Amino acid sequence: MAAAARRAAGLLPLLLSSPSGARTPLRRALSLISPHRSYRLLSHPARPFCTSPFSASASASNGGAAERTRELHLYNMKSRKKEHFRPRAPDGEVGMYVCGVTPYDDSHIGHARAYVAFDVLYRYLRNLDYEVRYVRNFTDIDDKIIARADQLGEDPFSLSKRFSDDFLSDMANLQCLPPSVEPRVSDHIDQIIKMIKQILDNNCAYVVGGDVYFSVDNFPEYGELSGRKLDDNRAGERVAVDERKRNPADFALWRAAKDGEPWWESPWGPGRPGWHIECSAMSAHYLGHCFDIHGGGEDLIFPHHENEIAQSRAACCDSSINYWIHNGFVNVNSQKMSKSLGNFVTIRKVIEMYHPLALRMFLLGTHYRFPINYTIEQLNVASDRLYYTYQTLRDCEESCQQQHKNPGDSLPANTLNYIQKLHDEFETSMSDDLHTSVALAAISEPLKVMNDLLHTRKGKKQEKRLESLAALEEKIRVVLSVLGLLPSSYHEVSASLNTAELVSL
Repeated sequence: MAAAARRAAGLLPLLLSSPSGARTPLRRALSLISPHRSYRLLSHPARPFCTSPFSASASASNGGAAERTRELHLYNMKSRKKEHFRPRAPDGEVGMYVCGVTPYDDSHIGHARAYVAFDVLYRYLRNLDYEVRYVRNFTDIDDKIIARADQLGEDPFSLSKRFSDDFLSDMANLQCLPPSVEPRVSDHIDQIIKMIKQILDNNCAYVVGGDVYFSVDNFPEYGELSGRKLDDNRAGERVAVDERKRNPADFALWRAAKDGEPWWESPWGPGRPGWHIECSAMSAHYLGHCFDIHGGGEDLIFPHHENEIAQSRAACCDSSINYWIHNGFVNVNSQKMSKSLGNFVTIRKVIEMYHPLALRMFLLGTHYRFPINYTIEQLNVASDRLYYTYQTLRDCEESCQQQHKNPGDSLPANTLNYIQKLHDEFETSMSDDLHTSVALAAISEPLKVMNDLLHTRKGKKQEKRLESLAALEEKIRVVLSVLGLLPSSYHEVSASLNTAELVSL
């Protein structure tokens, strides 16, 4: 245990440059879901950074636009630059739609990367006092589900429900907050059919033998998000190329029923939705035709998100999404992760050997838009650093509890300076397109100060030592809460991390 702590004490995530930002304090720490299994919440939840980072008694913001002075900048794929986040309704709800999984197999670390990234965005928006309506779907009917169900001799809906439940368990273990709504395609066939009718009425689609195709030639703006030309389009991304199409780039909105496959009645005959139309229909149903954020992995930029834009605007000319946000790929030992290469790593396989929060820590150590290279060595680094963090906070908590000290007492000037610095670095890095690696680095110096106060002869003689420990622990707890790294208990998780390290050796 001591060796792991010593190794981790010197480990810092990669520092990325961040512009200076407004110095407005954090106003509210996020509450966490109760994850599955034994991962409980702390009985003393993190207090927020307040208007003064030194005063726990300052009142929190009521969420009004006049109170919200900090500026969040996000990289928008639509403009290919970072932009100041301005929600459509400054006093209202932020609408965010993130494309969910196709549940036909165990979820992998690429899924973890995407949904941890958008969980952090969700948390940080809430931390900025925005009300957020977060929608993440399940594609519970798809060629891959049908093929896997046929292979296993299982009903497609039973199979997709089983893997959906497993996915939700994985997300809970990674401490991803549940979205506001988690719609399934099979429950929204009426909305999908209605949107297809609108697209046909607007002369942007055509019917061929029970299939309905979107006509890219009738939508001149096609390709604006991805920057691709029609000649570059990957026809047949998920399905075989249909020679009946007017343009090879045309894509299916509705597919005629085949023997042995699930189907629904429609004006064009029995069938089921194409891949792309579901997200257009469900996002419009829950968020309206105009909302703030649409997200997913960068592999979805084309064709999925490009096709979503075309469908949505063909159905409603006023359709508009302000910010398109995408996370980078996961490589395994410097190779792209794929089943064909045999380097496919599931979330469940990782958390058999490591605590789930070690995987989350690893993912947050790289900026969400950059590729991340998964190796056992890097996961060990993340696990060690998390152990060092929790062990320090556990020692601090136990010392303060013994003396019944709390952070409300007066503090020495140097402690106040450390808290102010943590506050400024955290909010500046997070407001600069969610630089989580820099936010994690910001807690390193306070942790070192706490270890000095806890264990060195000089530190134990410091004025207001226990009061300083309590205040520093409180502020670090807020950072961990916003990053989704606040554990059930420091003792329980630090012990689990140490056991996991021994198992992985």
